[in-house]
Amino acid sequence: VQLQASGGGLVQAGGSLRLSCAASARTFSVFVGWFRQPPGKEREFVAAIRWSGGSTYIADSVKGRFTISRDNDKNTAYLQMTSLKPEDTAVYYCAADGGPSSLKSYYNRDRYRYWGQGTQVTVSS
Repeated sequence: VQLQASGGGLVQAGGSLRLSCAASARTFSVFVGWFRQPPGKEREFVAAIRWSGGSTYIADSVKGRFTISRDNDKNTAYLQMTSLKPEDTAVYYCAADGGPSSLKSYYNRDRYRYWGQGTQVTVSS
């Protein structure tokens, strides 16, 4: 399975972007997640969604501003980002786990087997 992330760009503070994560084929993943890596920092959890059922989980740092969704028919997950702040500047990665055998928590990057290439989001002040 290959993941293709897109939708990043340069936006002013307060603006919005929608990131997309398209899977090359139907996955048997339990979770699809978004992570981000700010300059000089480690990759951190942003949001996750259960592929079946649609339950969502959002990091406290972006709660109320970001939402995650998916379109099962298109094998695509989305990250809608609003009220963007300069501290949201990062490379954003989407990821999918390897299925029910993945035991680590949805916010743990080690859970995820498949990763997209990353898309740059830059928020100017």
